[in-house]
Amino acid sequence: MIRHANADDLDTIAALHLAARATYYRGHVPEEEYAGPEELARTRAAWSGAVGRGQVLCAERDGEVAGVAAYRPVDGVMTLTQLHVRPDRWRRGVGAELHAACLEAWRAEGVTTARLQVFDRNERAKAFYAAHGWTPDAGAPRSGTHLVLRLTVEAATE
Repeated sequence: MIRHANADDLDTIAALHLAARATYYRGHVPEEEYAGPEELARTRAAWSGAVGRGQVLCAERDGEVAGVAAYRPVDGVMTLTQLHVRPDRWRRGVGAELHAACLEAWRAEGVTTARLQVFDRNERAKAFYAAHGWTPDAGAPRSGTHLVLRLTVEAATE
């Protein structure tokens, strides 16, 4: 089930976010940048703002939040700012369902193009986004250690 997140989800979302990030940052980024109590508090505060804007979707499995996605316009372009799945739920369709729900929301808002950034060493995420039609942004393909990807949001077919 995909639903909008609410304030009761914040602790779960923040913990999920940190667990997912640790899998691809470990060994590439200093641990204090993705783990620890200070990072958990910062992450929870950031998610609180996103939940307050109503642009966070949760995927539930067996009564638990298994994945989360957040999006918002940035510089006039819809941006997928976060998409994380609990590591123990990888490769079970959670990310694909969240992605599809984001596309549905964007279509309803009339969005025709979207953008995201992915850590350049996160091979699993890069493969996921490529499989879903995301391509390098021709105008700005990098932002620091992240690749910038774009997606043309096709209109829904009846």
